[in-house]
Amino acid sequence: MVDWVGLLIPFAYLGILVGSLATFSSLYRKRKAAKSSSLEPWFGPHTPRDIYLSLLHLEPEPGQEKPPNIPDGVLKAALLQRAREDIKRILEVRNAKQALSNLLQRGSVGDELWQRHQRAEKEIEAELRDVVEEANALQPNWGQSIFQSANEMHHNAILREKLASIQAKGKKDREWWDQKKATIQSNFMRELGEDEKENPKPAAASPADRAGSDEDAVLVEGGGPAASGASKGAAKKRKGKK
Repeated sequence: MVDWVGLLIPFAYLGILVGSLATFSSLYRKRKAAKSSSLEPWFGPHTPRDIYLSLLHLEPEPGQEKPPNIPDGVLKAALLQRAREDIKRILEVRNAKQALSNLLQRGSVGDELWQRHQRAEKEIEAELRDVVEEANALQPNWGQSIFQSANEMHHNAILREKLASIQAKGKKDREWWDQKKATIQSNFMRELGEDEKENPKPAAASPADRAGSDEDAVLVEGGGPAASGASKGAAKKRKGKK
């Protein structure tokens, strides 16, 4: 006779084990999803996306049945700004991924930060698909080139920011050099004044003193009265000897 009780015990054990594992897996996934939803987002509010959606879904004004008609050029410009913000976020996520992975392997950061990064990557992928669909809806095949245009806009904005910072720094450097030059000039003039006080220049001769010195020079060069008297005495002596 077959022992059904002995056969049912292993199957019952397997059923209980499988049920326990399924319950644990379901609870773990729910808890993980709840924890992921409660994590702080990697990026802040997406303002260009909010502006584009607001323009796209404008409500009619009071007293009107239809919403105002937004030109396609305005929608395209808003979508370009949205794509430009997406380019900025893509670059930020890619640059942070390698460093964050190394820190996670070393144990310097927790799993929470890595989960935030993974969630940001998924959000960006969904955002890119949405932008491509919106671009193709506004203009056929525009989704293939919209991110190229947005990338050029992003790099041009970075270049303008760098030029503005360089010009601001150049202005500050110019002001610093003007102050430095004024300080050097004032110190030089002060030292020059002190040297003049310690070593004063001789006073200039008056016109009368210059005239007297000229007359003395003439008398010395011409022999003067004493020289003429001496020459006359020497002539008389020579005559007496004769």
